[in-house]
Amino acid sequence: QVQLVESGGGLVQAGGSLRLSCAASGRTFSSYGMGWFRQAPGKEREFVAAISRSGGSIYYRDSVKGRFTISRDNAKNTVYLRMNSLKPEDTAVYYCAADGIPLDRIATTTYEYTYWGQGTQVTVSS
Repeated sequence: QVQLVESGGGLVQAGGSLRLSCAASGRTFSSYGMGWFRQAPGKEREFVAAISRSGGSIYYRDSVKGRFTISRDNAKNTVYLRMNSLKPEDTAVYYCAADGIPLDRIATTTYEYTYWGQGTQVTVSS
């Protein structure tokens, strides 16, 4: 079993920054890719960013490219999402997810992720 615990969410003004963290436990963190998703009220959960197990491959949704940065520290079993130049449309609950298969790949759909955190609220005011 894998446990994922997010932290770092909060209320920020447009143009501000936040850094989300996701601490993982329960299996070999460095063997699996990780991802961030978000879900706004009344909308489906959507992909935000993903990083391969080695950190060598990274992928973002178009709307966050140049503003968000995903990274991981395998020694600390933690994945991060640095969010700069935040916009009101970034408001959502952000979820950390762990790939279910130990491959050095990028996964961008919810179906490819087996484990999920409880989510952390990010609210961007205009």
